[in-house]
Amino acid sequence: MDSTQSYDKISVQPDHDAGDAAVAYTHETYEQIPLDTRVKPTIDPNAYILADAITDDLIKWHIHNCKITKRQVTQDEPLPFLYHYDSLDDAVKQSHPLTPDLLAQFNTPMSAQDAATLIGIDEALISTPWHIKVVGSVVVFSEALQLAVRLQWTNTGKATEQLYMQNKEDAIKAAFKDWQFFGRVDVLYKNGKQKLVSIDEDSATDESVLIFEASSDYQQLPATHALALIAKLEADKDKLPWFEAAILERIE
Repeated sequence: MDSTQSYDKISVQPDHDAGDAAVAYTHETYEQIPLDTRVKPTIDPNAYILADAITDDLIKWHIHNCKITKRQVTQDEPLPFLYHYDSLDDAVKQSHPLTPDLLAQFNTPMSAQDAATLIGIDEALISTPWHIKVVGSVVVFSEALQLAVRLQWTNTGKATEQLYMQNKEDAIKAAFKDWQFFGRVDVLYKNGKQKLVSIDEDSATDESVLIFEASSDYQQLPATHALALIAKLEADKDKLPWFEAAILERIE
């Protein structure tokens, strides 16, 4: 049956099996019609949409206060013995094959020096990776919109990014090849003349639309809205080069 067909008598009732905000459309014969069950929020047509505004390259955005809040760049972190052994040249592996005692240590975290002692080789034969984890924040703002958004960024969602490179600077640059936004998002909106809204399109609740009132303080986005905004930023990141330029400048 065509879900777009209109009827003289259609009632809207809660569909409790599909969630509080879902609805079931019923014909006068009470035959269910497979319609989209999501409630579409009513939004002021003149309102700014946060995700659309921040990814609009026609709006003049400025970067402010890009800073590092956590920086870990070291070769001293322990690794499971397996990682140390796998980094050896094939010739070294052939001359020092795995024994039952070595196999028993495969998942044991240890330093390169301890691994070398366990295998019976010089420590210089073991390649030690750089462990890199950098976390920071950046504020992007539009004077015209009177809107500022503070975002968190990092080079990896893992505990650290491990890179086998001789040079520390090269390792840091390589670690940021796939940098990402994450975590909390804070919004500062001072425009009392025009509404600003955040939309969580994956939500079917009354909280799918968040309306910002003009304020002199930052407001933290709810987690679902922050995730929706970050997903939009990640999808359009190639069109927003000022973010990457500011971050790479900060880590160098």
